[in-house]
Amino acid sequence: MAHSPTTAPLRDLRSSTQKRADAAADTRPRITCSFYRYVQISDPESFKTRLIDKWQAFGCLGRIYVAHEGINAQMNVPTEHWEAFDAWVQDQPELAGIPYKIAVEEGELPSFFKLMIKVKDKIVADGLDDASFDVTDTGAYLTAAEMNEYVNDPNAIIVDMRNNYESEIGHFQNALTPDVVTFRDELKNTPELLRVHQNKKIALYCTGGIRCEKASAWLKHNGYSDVRHLKGGIIDYAHQVQEQGLENKFQGKNFVFDERMGERIGEDIISTCHLCKAEKSDTHYHCQNQICHTLFIGCDNCLAKKKGYCTFLCRQLDKLPASTKKTLARHYNLKFRKGQPFQKTRRQTQSSTRM
Repeated sequence: MAHSPTTAPLRDLRSSTQKRADAAADTRPRITCSFYRYVQISDPESFKTRLIDKWQAFGCLGRIYVAHEGINAQMNVPTEHWEAFDAWVQDQPELAGIPYKIAVEEGELPSFFKLMIKVKDKIVADGLDDASFDVTDTGAYLTAAEMNEYVNDPNAIIVDMRNNYESEIGHFQNALTPDVVTFRDELKNTPELLRVHQNKKIALYCTGGIRCEKASAWLKHNGYSDVRHLKGGIIDYAHQVQEQGLENKFQGKNFVFDERMGERIGEDIISTCHLCKAEKSDTHYHCQNQICHTLFIGCDNCLAKKKGYCTFLCRQLDKLPASTKKTLARHYNLKFRKGQPFQKTRRQTQSSTRM
């Protein structure tokens, strides 16, 4: 695999399987980062082409969404090209000064196996009509130290703006963790869920800050006057805690949307294996049966016993001929998966100490 930042083609014509194999074979150190910005992009398709052209040349991998309203990126960059990558990004008028959230820890394999840049209607699927409220009227930022003060304050409410499978393995002490499976659902339900706390101080947090920024404006539109949100999300919080010697108020892991599926923030394990519902575990896996592909938390014993499948049925179904599995997959996707919650395995619902 060529490592020169000047030889990559504009379009990568390799298959997904080949991309994964090549990424795994590329053992160069990488820096996993995320960043976002709400900024007017007049021609998202042209902007996308500009990113692909340069980021492929640098050997970047990741998942990036571009829209008229801005950019939302989760990616990794070969360490040897980081300075050149940063210089190029900061030289783009749409991205100048954009802050990065650097991963707390890297995995043994690359966090991403391919570079995917998509043009979307929005950089986060929130289900909101942005024309119906002032999306720029966001809450003020909270530093890590200020977030700790909110956690300790009985007159403050801490709200996790992530999905239930994220908060299940890690959340702030005393946080309210709504039992939702999409950000769209959370924005729909949170204004009423918090109504009893409307006169209290409210602190929002999420992975890297992007969901909270929109959510703070939405809550202010719905009558909440004292709303703030954690700057840089959980990722930046972890760095500030380490750099400033602060007490860590985050329990467990931070779920991340890449091959790592989690990074350790707190040493405690707060979730339980979905399969045996007995052993403590906060490691996510995807069911080896591609028809199912359910995301579940598994302990070492259950993973070994079921060979990486979420059920014994999935293990047996995966032994069927490819043609049969293709038919089953089509039927399952049309009749069962559509409209179903994200997880098939039963999760143990986390209740808030403040509700």
